[in-house]
Amino acid sequence: MLYNRKIIEEIKKWIIEIAVFICGMVVMIFEIVGSRVLGPFLGTSIFVWTSLIGVILGSLSIGYWIGGKIADKKANLTNLAIIIFLAAICISLTALIKNSLLSSFQTSFWSIKQSSILASIILFFPASMLLGIVTPYAVKLKLNSLDISGSTVGNLYAVSTVGSIVGTFLAGFFLVPKIGTTKLLFLLSIVLVVTSIILSLKQFIKIKICILILIIFCWGSNNIIQEMNRKNGFIDVDTEYNHVWIYNYKDVRTDQTAKVMSINNESSSAMFLENDDLVYEYTKYYHLVKHFNPTFKKALAIGGAAYSYPKDYLKKYSNAEIDVVEIDPKLTELAKKYFNLKENPRLNIFHEDGRTYLNKIQKKYDVIFGDAFKSYYSLPYQLTTQEAVQKKYDILNDNGIVILNIISSIEGVKGKFLRAEYTTYKSIFPQVYLFPVNDFIDGEKLQNIILVALKSENIPTFKSADQEIDKYLQHLWTEEIDSDMPILTDDFSPVDHYINQTI
Repeated sequence: MLYNRKIIEEIKKWIIEIAVFICGMVVMIFEIVGSRVLGPFLGTSIFVWTSLIGVILGSLSIGYWIGGKIADKKANLTNLAIIIFLAAICISLTALIKNSLLSSFQTSFWSIKQSSILASIILFFPASMLLGIVTPYAVKLKLNSLDISGSTVGNLYAVSTVGSIVGTFLAGFFLVPKIGTTKLLFLLSIVLVVTSIILSLKQFIKIKICILILIIFCWGSNNIIQEMNRKNGFIDVDTEYNHVWIYNYKDVRTDQTAKVMSINNESSSAMFLENDDLVYEYTKYYHLVKHFNPTFKKALAIGGAAYSYPKDYLKKYSNAEIDVVEIDPKLTELAKKYFNLKENPRLNIFHEDGRTYLNKIQKKYDVIFGDAFKSYYSLPYQLTTQEAVQKKYDILNDNGIVILNIISSIEGVKGKFLRAEYTTYKSIFPQVYLFPVNDFIDGEKLQNIILVALKSENIPTFKSADQEIDKYLQHLWTEEIDSDMPILTDDFSPVDHYINQTI
């Protein structure tokens, strides 16, 4: 009994430091989760990250200022507990309104910059500002003598920073991929409510317990909803890299049921349930490989997702092999579970960034397929640059080709990225051609555009006895392409800026 009392007294002695540590940890987890909250609707471009980081830093700064002001008037544990309690409520509200709010931004007239700033303010400002109040307020509570004011301030800010470091590693390495964004937000709220109760056991205890029960109920409801969705064929998963939805839908063109993998709210891969055939028209253009390089045997695909095309490639070309570089191992796991991806001696999978693979690989290929360009909102810029294109050129055999999917226009402001990428490929490859998938007449139409780069200088024919291939070849863009955009390089690659103008 005496031992338990000593433990309680020791906890009371350090209760403020514990609260500051927890709040510092929550701030960083909240910020990292913020990227997953915004990503499915606004992408993960530099604009989104800039908005999120800027708003949270601004929120914390205002919180520090307010915390200092109100602490000078009246500082006590009860008020600190209320501040933390209010932060918990704000985080819960973020979890409850995030999807409906961000869905409305997708259909608004605002740009990605405007949408990401406004969304960050609405969803992350209130809680971050309240959490910013905690440390300066705690300093006032701990400050008993001016002789040790410096060390008191330093100690508490150090405790807060250590909490932030712990929160960063916890979120990035464990919490986000294991728990998911919505449940994690509710978990943060629960932690803060419990912290508030411990700080002040008597004040507003009934209200705090009621709110705690309500948040726990929301947590449980989220689990139930996810389980119901799973039974109905809707899978909602957070991975280390992406927010993934898997669901079935009726394809109006074929009247067949298709299973779709949507990554960050963008349809990425799909297959027909009846025959496992390709769903998206642009993926069929990858079969141009047999026209431009009929003797191909070895292929590299950068971007796997649900492995729709690699499966089709293995089925159609029984004497060929393919290596797939997919940065997200969870996507491969999901593809095996839901998209009939099977082990195959002609299929090799590498889980790493496409650029790092290109940097180190010594193997030679006949064709490189590029499908890392699957989102309107954010592109892996490191794969777009002249240095990356040179790496592709170097690992291709003499008749090797690159077939790349790009979402863009060709002409006008919306075609800036396409023209920059075209110019970049032209600086390395002797021949580069474009095949708009939906409309090969209107250059300002935003659509999937297939870029084909040939290492050989021999001019190919654009006619084929194969009716399917000939249909794709007829989509060749024959108009002049403006050379008004600079070459993309590792040092200068404003891809996010071009994409922002595109959308």
